[in-house]
Amino acid sequence: MAGPMFIVDFEPHYGEMVDVSPLLRRMVCRNPSKFTFHGTGTYVIGRGDVAVVDPGPRDEQHVEALLRALDGERVRHILITHTHGDHSPAAAALADATGAPVLGFGPHPDTAVGEGEDHDDDTDDEGETSEAQKPQIEDDPEFQRKHAPDIDFDPETALAHGDIVDGPGYTVEALHTPGHISNHLCFALHEEHAVLSGDHVMGWSTTIIPPPDGDVGAYLDSLRVLLDRPQDRRLYPTHGAPIEEHHEFVAALLDHRLAREAGILAQLATGPKSARDIVDVLYADVRKELHKPAARSVLSHLRKLLDENAVKVATEGASTVSSKTVWVRR
Repeated sequence: MAGPMFIVDFEPHYGEMVDVSPLLRRMVCRNPSKFTFHGTGTYVIGRGDVAVVDPGPRDEQHVEALLRALDGERVRHILITHTHGDHSPAAAALADATGAPVLGFGPHPDTAVGEGEDHDDDTDDEGETSEAQKPQIEDDPEFQRKHAPDIDFDPETALAHGDIVDGPGYTVEALHTPGHISNHLCFALHEEHAVLSGDHVMGWSTTIIPPPDGDVGAYLDSLRVLLDRPQDRRLYPTHGAPIEEHHEFVAALLDHRLAREAGILAQLATGPKSARDIVDVLYADVRKELHKPAARSVLSHLRKLLDENAVKVATEGASTVSSKTVWVRR
C-alpha cells in the first residue's frame, strides 16, 4: 500500500544540544527502540529565556545533560505534548531544578492506563528500522520503568486548544490533537511557522492509535487541524527529523489511514475476523514484531466503524478492545 515517504535518516547526537532552527534546539535522550526510533527529542524554544518541550523519560543522565546545556539560561515554561512515559516524566525533575511551571492538556487519562498490553508507549505500525535500531531493551525492567505512563502528571497550568504561551522572542499556540492519546497537544511556534508535533505526526513512521483512549476518528480530525493551518511550513516531531513542507505528508497520512479502514471493511466482507486476522493480511509486508501494535490501531478503526454502525461484534458481550474479538460487517 502506498503511503507517505518516511524519513529514516537521522543522527541523534545523544546528550548534545543541537541547533535545528534560529529559535529551536534539540537534545535526544538515549532511549532508542522499535517504539521510540532513535530516542526522545527534547526541544528548547528561545534563547536566554526559554521553554522546554517534552523533557523525556525517567532518565537522570538526560535531565543532567539538559540542565548542563541550559546553564545560565532561564527556563520559563515546561511544555508537555502528552503523558506517555517517554515524553513527560522528566518534567518533575526539571521543574524542581529550575522552578519553571509545567503546562499540558491534563493528567494521564484513566482510559489510557493499561494500554501497554500490546505496546509500551508510542510505537508504529509501519516504521522502517535498521538492525542496529532494534536493541532488545523493551523487555528490560529498567526500560519498562522509564517508559511507564506518567500517571502522576498534573500540570500547574492546563492548556486548551488555542491557548498562547509566550516569552521573550517566542509565541507558542497549543493545538489540541487527540487520537494517539486524548490529552495530546501540538505546539505551533508562530515566529517560525512551525509546529512541534509530538507523536501526532512522526516522520519516521505512522502513529499507533491504541484503544480505548486512542481514537481513530479524533486522530483523523486532528490531522485535519494541521492541514487547516496553511501558515505553518514545517513539523518537528519528538522522534526523528523535521518534516519540511509538511502538508503533503500529513495529507498522505490521512489518505493512508482511510485506505487502511477500507482494507479492514474489505477483509470483513469475506467473513468474520478478529483484529489479529485482519493484521495478518493487511500488514503482511510489515515486520512481525509490529503486528501486535498494528492490531491496536485496527481495533481503534473497528471501534470507529462500530460507532458508525458499519460493523458489529460477532459474539454478544465480547470486549471491543481485545485483538481476539471477532467482528462482522453489518
